[in-house]
Amino acid sequence: MKKDLEYEVTELIKIIDRLRSREGCPWDRCQKKKDVGKYLIDEAYEVIDAIDEGTPDDLKEELGDLLFQILFLAKISAEKGEFDMTDVVKGISEKMIRRHPHVFGDRIVNNAEEVKLTWQDIKRVERLGKKQKKTYNIGNMGNSLPSLLQAFKITDRASKVGFDWKNTEGVIEKLEEEIAELKSALSRDNPEQIEDEIGDIFFSLVNLSRFVKINPEIALRASINKFIKRFSFIENRLKEQGKTLPGVSLEEMDNLWNIYKENERKH
Repeated sequence: MKKDLEYEVTELIKIIDRLRSREGCPWDRCQKKKDVGKYLIDEAYEVIDAIDEGTPDDLKEELGDLLFQILFLAKISAEKGEFDMTDVVKGISEKMIRRHPHVFGDRIVNNAEEVKLTWQDIKRVERLGKKQKKTYNIGNMGNSLPSLLQAFKITDRASKVGFDWKNTEGVIEKLEEEIAELKSALSRDNPEQIEDEIGDIFFSLVNLSRFVKINPEIALRASINKFIKRFSFIENRLKEQGKTLPGVSLEEMDNLWNIYKENERKH
């Protein structure tokens, strides 16, 4: 008979309790919150990889790894008397009910966009109730976030108080301005200025992504995967021809790149 979810989660918590006990694993016992936080980020990205490229079994495994890190982090907090996993689940349950009054209350919404606006309004009221935090603290976005995602969230928060472009053309003009400044820095061969201008270009690209409702982290990940597939095609085709990298011309690699790119368009 298949055991239920409550039983399986309880068993996993018991495993974590054993690992953290005096008779448990020395490595697991010495882990701190910041240590687990690093693994949490890695596991979250592996979940995304499994969604994009993996099988259902891959996704199941990666979700398990992510769940383990969440439960492990809650265990460390429980040991410090801060909260336990019951508090975590109770808190998120209450939040979801509170932020979905159209499901659990009497509010009426007509489409997904109205749901999003309702969510943002409730979230804004919640922030006002937390006296220790300012309603719009632009720097309080989490330095552990990937840079693209952090920039996305910062510019999104700034836009909510009116600090934003009026149209896409304005963002593109700013991007072109930053590219021109990079060209100038390159002509002067100034490493510090070059780094600064490249950073500004990335930031402007994130602004453009947000403005046209594209998540830059997801867009870049898709481009990385696309590059990997195309370059792997080049490597495999050259291998079939008895050639290796390095050892072939850029022109030959470009030709193979374009062949794969053309096949992508046909499919």
